[in-house]
Amino acid sequence: MSCMGIEKIVLAYSGGLDTSVAVKWLADKYKAKIVTVTVDLGQEEDFKSIGEKALKVGAENHYTVAAREEFATGYIFPSVKANGLYEGKYPIATSLGRPLIARKLVEIARKEGADAVAHGCTGKGNDQLRIEISVRALDPSLTVLAPTREWCMSRDQEVEYAKKHGIPVSKVAKKYSIDENLWGRAVESGPLENPWNEPEESAFLWTKSPQEAPDEPTTIELTFEEGVPVALDGERLDPVGLIRKVGRVAGENGVGRIDHMEDRIVGIKSREVYECPSASVILEAHRDLEKLVLNKHEIGFKRLVDEQWAFLVYAGLWDDPLREDLDAFINKANERVSGRVKVKLCKGSMIVVGRDSPYSVYDFKKATYDSSSTFDQSLSKGFVELWGLPTVVSRNIMSRS
Repeated sequence: MSCMGIEKIVLAYSGGLDTSVAVKWLADKYKAKIVTVTVDLGQEEDFKSIGEKALKVGAENHYTVAAREEFATGYIFPSVKANGLYEGKYPIATSLGRPLIARKLVEIARKEGADAVAHGCTGKGNDQLRIEISVRALDPSLTVLAPTREWCMSRDQEVEYAKKHGIPVSKVAKKYSIDENLWGRAVESGPLENPWNEPEESAFLWTKSPQEAPDEPTTIELTFEEGVPVALDGERLDPVGLIRKVGRVAGENGVGRIDHMEDRIVGIKSREVYECPSASVILEAHRDLEKLVLNKHEIGFKRLVDEQWAFLVYAGLWDDPLREDLDAFINKANERVSGRVKVKLCKGSMIVVGRDSPYSVYDFKKATYDSSSTFDQSLSKGFVELWGLPTVVSRNIMSRS
């Protein structure tokens, strides 16, 4: 019997430094068999090589799970409907992927008859919450292990450990910690830990430097149906294809770089650098279309709901009932969010320059300033007096004291 009665561990495996070291470290510590799982969420990786590396560093078996479509439709598109931005800036790309990875870990653990699942998340980050809470919500019988929290090695020490045990280390891994999926790419660690240091071009992969982007702007047209993007420039595309194509066009124009001082759930501030070209454009277009079709009361309340939705996902609470409760309102509000949005991209900037919808609540005849206007301006005199009455009365009384 192995340590703690654990005989088989299913490890979420990226092929990177942390999880490669974790295969050897877990096998030695728990005297257990290690099964590795890589979930394909649209990251641009050589999954065959990742699987071969997992077996080479000591895994008994390896699974590559194709989940791009499920990620796009079941996680990314709900986030689009919710205008999913954490602290108004981060499109929660990594956050969205973790609960799906947790779900696949549980599925493989049940298939393999494993006692535990493990992940490569650190004790300082948010991903430990996202995976562990989801695993325990789905199957509380499983033990969840977090080797990077236990071994207390610095990144330099991990590199040395890897070299000592014959674990390959990439040049990028020595400099940055990188996570990517279909919706975005996160780059941290190394020189980026100093908030004053400007990211080097080597940190970016999906976006051109704005200085190197084309001088002439590119205008694209996105079509939405019930809050979900379905076509680019009039061409209907599958969810994964559309996200990728928007990302390529945006990235070519230098759009989608995010440099963010972020409040982690564990209580520390962190400097985060993201590349989210597709997410940046699609979210901006969706938010603009909502403003065309929803009235001011819906927009005002939805802003509160969206903020709470993004916080729940960021904080690892995807499986909390409140997230599903909020989805009910968000889905209802998005029933009319259908139409077209024109976005102009140029040298790192994006501007919505046109929108159209059969559900538009914009009334040209009331809004126009020309002679065809049907708005009766004489009604405004009484409205101004009534609207300002509390302010005027309060200020007059205060001035007497």
